[in-house]
Amino acid sequence: MNFEEIDLVDTPPTKEEMKKIYEESGHELKKFFNTSGVKYRELGLKEVLKTASEDEMLEILVSDGKLIKRPLLVDNKKVLIGFKENEYKENLL
Repeated sequence: MNFEEIDLVDTPPTKEEMKKIYEESGHELKKFFNTSGVKYRELGLKEVLKTASEDEMLEILVSDGKLIKRPLLVDNKKVLIGFKENEYKENLL
């Protein structure tokens, strides 16, 4: 299986790329946030995201790669967010 590894911390996706990933994923946009990260807590995003628009959330998400839940696996059929061993086994094997 061929893949391209991208370090999201060093090279976060553009807003347009993130929007496309989100829209194709079928997941809620809030699921893409690394809620256990220091930056998430420092910025008080738990409260901010309650009232933020989709556009604002995308801006925040791509402003710092550490805010994106990792790993983020994207292929032409699915998007897997974070590491859940069962999901990876079901979708990749």
